[in-house]
Amino acid sequence: MRDDVQLDRPPRVVPPVLMYHSVSPATTPDPNLLRVHPDRLDAQLRALARMGLRGVSLRELVEARDGGEGARMVALTFDDGYRDFLEHAVPVLDRHGMTGTVYVVAGRLGGENDWDEGPRLPLMDADEVRAVAAAGHEVGSHSSSHAHLAGLDPAALREEVAGSRLALEEVLGRPVPGFCYPYGDFDAAAAQAARDAGYDHACVTRDYSVADRFTIPRFYVGQRDNGPRLAAKLGRHLLARTRVR
Repeated sequence: MRDDVQLDRPPRVVPPVLMYHSVSPATTPDPNLLRVHPDRLDAQLRALARMGLRGVSLRELVEARDGGEGARMVALTFDDGYRDFLEHAVPVLDRHGMTGTVYVVAGRLGGENDWDEGPRLPLMDADEVRAVAAAGHEVGSHSSSHAHLAGLDPAALREEVAGSRLALEEVLGRPVPGFCYPYGDFDAAAAQAARDAGYDHACVTRDYSVADRFTIPRFYVGQRDNGPRLAAKLGRHLLARTRVR
């Protein structure tokens, strides 16, 4: 946590939020550990169901928690808006009756993950983003260009946070309530920019030091995470959120 980040209003509990990226059967090198095979995702969702948990979008989880419900929900989030989310993740989620949130880089629709070193992966275009929303999954903003937001100058920060929301709302024809800080990188100005832009909630990565509505922590789930490993990660989340409370 940065020293200048102030707690907004803590949720009743810090909800469990899983973080994915690419879902693909590809066998090409994956040096950034972005990829989960669809069969592995299927096994992970089965493991959640055996634990009595249901995967939902972060919007649904936040709304349920606002109403004092959702204790058996976990949020499933997918960063960057890879095309394989529509091709491979959506069928698996549908098979389990679960939903997710995909965070789209608004200024890179139809492009590639040019912010990463390593393999280039195709991103969804506007029609594919609309198809994801029509299938019942949440589309959130992952900024305009996947920039590091902490320390960014005010004009650039507004474009990354507010500008990306406006762009996605034009694509979808509906409000976009959720934001995800690229790299999980945030400071007080970035969190305030999310509030000012009209988002309802925003999420980070691993950082439990603030854990308010605009800095909801998530934990990484990857190809190596079988049922027992996933259960262990959920247990560590419970310990971390207890310290926050």
